Amino acid sequence: MSETPVRVLLVDDHELIRKGLANSFTLEPNAEVIGEAGTVAEALAVFEATQPDAVVTDLQLPDGTGLDIVRRLRKEHPQVGLVVLTMHAGDDQIFAAMEAGASGFVGKDAPASEVVRAALHAAASPRTFLCSGLAQAMLRRGTAESTRLSEREHEVLVLLADGLGSSAIGHELYMSESTVKSHIGRIYTKLGATNRAQALVTAMRIGLLSSVAQSPTG
Repeated sequence: MSETPVRVLLVDDHELIRKGLANSFTLEPNAEVIGEAGTVAEALAVFEATQPDAVVTDLQLPDGTGLDIVRRLRKEHPQVGLVVLTMHAGDDQIFAAMEAGASGFVGKDAPASEVVRAALHAAASPRTFLCSGLAQAMLRRGTAESTRLSEREHEVLVLLADGLGSSAIGHELYMSESTVKSHIGRIYTKLGATNRAQALVTAMRIGLLSSVAQSPTG
């Protein structure tokens, strides 16, 4: 017994792109395009009229963005699959789509078959998030956030790079030696280091230090 095809709504303000995508869906027996729209308002109206299982929407639309559609439909129809399709597939766009409640994110440079697969996945698992670049984006975001030093930690780091020990750093910054050691410990943790040399090399690599005259001790 064959399964009921996934019913898909395509949203893009370029008719040529919509028709190209629609043609790709004709090659997939488990999916069918039941509606098209070129604006946010039209997409919401067509959705209410057709009640599709999945929506594939462009990010940039004349009267708003695909994220407007995603947020509205995720709130009112939590069971629908929502795929964002965009030419601008940067980290910010990926996280914005995920936070809006999208089920998938596909760049327009991807093969059309990937869009079809994303729509099928979205219909089956609407509350998951499928994106081929998500792991790399999360790694970049995690690295940026985890290595962000406080102003005081950066001051300690600079003095570490000058070769000072914890006692001398405390004297320079008017802090107790135990407080300095606490700052150093947090610096090592954030930089994924176990000693001064590793911390300074990592700090230089990610741009926290421009130059180092390091002591081998620490």
